[in-house]
Amino acid sequence: MTPTLSLLSVGASSRLNPLDLFLQADIVVQAVMTGLLLASIWVWMIIVSFSLRMGSMERKSRRYEEEFWESQDHERMLGKRARAELPIARVAGAGMDEWQRSTKGTAIDRDGVRHRLASAMESRVAQEADDIADRLNFLATTGSVAPFVGLFGTVWGIMNSFFQIGMQESSSLAVVAPGISEALFATAIGLFAAIPAVIAYNRFSHRVNRYEARMQRFADRFHAGLSRELDKS
Repeated sequence: MTPTLSLLSVGASSRLNPLDLFLQADIVVQAVMTGLLLASIWVWMIIVSFSLRMGSMERKSRRYEEEFWESQDHERMLGKRARAELPIARVAGAGMDEWQRSTKGTAIDRDGVRHRLASAMESRVAQEADDIADRLNFLATTGSVAPFVGLFGTVWGIMNSFFQIGMQESSSLAVVAPGISEALFATAIGLFAAIPAVIAYNRFSHRVNRYEARMQRFADRFHAGLSRELDKS
């Protein structure tokens, strides 16, 4: 029984313990690890919140479009509540506002009205897409910078390990190995933060582009409808 327990004890102690690696690391490496862990937490918060936001916005936009094209009273559909909730409603609102301003007078420049309608809605589409994608900048930054921050921690830890070799005048692996393990752990955390950030950024950028295209198609269709009304006047 005693030899078995001894072997189990040795086996358990020989495994990597992330907490021990963090606590035994140099203060600089610890600061790097802490920053990367905080960045990783923030990345996952953005991933969860953005997924929920985009899912809700896409569902509401789909219902809104269906109701908008079925409705005969577009001004009612463009109330303050709808504009506050949905980017696609604000795009339609920008077109309607420009329509009302441009058709007030008795002499209407039809080509000028069409141009202003298109410009107003295209500008609003671009603004809404930029607002939606604003938080994705952190994902892009983390995905590109985190590995290098982790590498900085690794380089610093390895430098410290070589310094310990010189102080102890020993090149034994037992002297240098713990410090190198702690240093490499910083790179591992950097990759842990960067990999999901890059994947999420690419996926979310695709969804934002797809939603922007949806808003642009909606704006084009609304512009065509207003142009027909303009021809009747």
